[in-house]
Amino acid sequence: MAPILIARGVTKRFGGLVAVNNLDFEIEEGSIASVIGPNGAGKTTFFNCITGFYNPEEGQIIFDGHEIQGLTPDRVTRMGIARTYQNIRLFSNMTAIENIMVGRHPRMRHTWWDAIFHTPRYHREEQEALEEARRLLNFVGLSGLGDQLARNLPYGAQRRLEIARALASKPKLLLLDEPTAGMNPQETAEMIRFIRHLRDELGLSILLIEHDMKVVMTISEKIAVLDFGQKIAEGKPEEIQRNPRVIEAYLGRGAASGLGGEAQATATA
Repeated sequence: MAPILIARGVTKRFGGLVAVNNLDFEIEEGSIASVIGPNGAGKTTFFNCITGFYNPEEGQIIFDGHEIQGLTPDRVTRMGIARTYQNIRLFSNMTAIENIMVGRHPRMRHTWWDAIFHTPRYHREEQEALEEARRLLNFVGLSGLGDQLARNLPYGAQRRLEIARALASKPKLLLLDEPTAGMNPQETAEMIRFIRHLRDELGLSILLIEHDMKVVMTISEKIAVLDFGQKIAEGKPEEIQRNPRVIEAYLGRGAASGLGGEAQATATA
């Protein structure tokens, strides 16, 4: 299958620090891939280059056949890339439905003039956004919670709500930054199934940053490993698990040897 995202020689510097160094990576359409590495390896910086929060000094980022490096975040969103964050970024004083509707706004066409004077186009788009938000709330398993303030939802529900808000922009590529962080084993297993459901039901391509190696090895079709901004390995989970450089830099020999059985247990939980 053709790649939906291609990174070629992507480099991002902060003064004398090279946060991402000449990174090449491709994500096939309809696949689930992961980027892993120690803290400070450049994973989130790479996400920020993809989504337009950072402009790389060198390299190309091609999404769905179009170069996107240097575009603003709102333009990247409209082209079909959405993301979540390691630390949940919901509007805590807004309801679940309202949070999802915010995610729909990049796709809306009404102007500030329409909003001020409540023109028919404004009302039509707001109604469509409300109906889509209700549908997404049900899709992520939060039906009946639309009127709840985001801050009052359980942690796992807040994670799903953030994903629903990202889905409201109708992405082709979904970037998930540590989606299982802070979850217990049962919640983690449910999130794994949910991420697969997103791919299978919506046809999304998904790229994860994740520190839980059981999750990574269970869900990923391809993994890239970063260390000090450089890609030190890329391949299927079983290849990464056996890679000497990855073991030395990140996994550790004990962790690598135990991942196979643990990953299988997580997948079937």
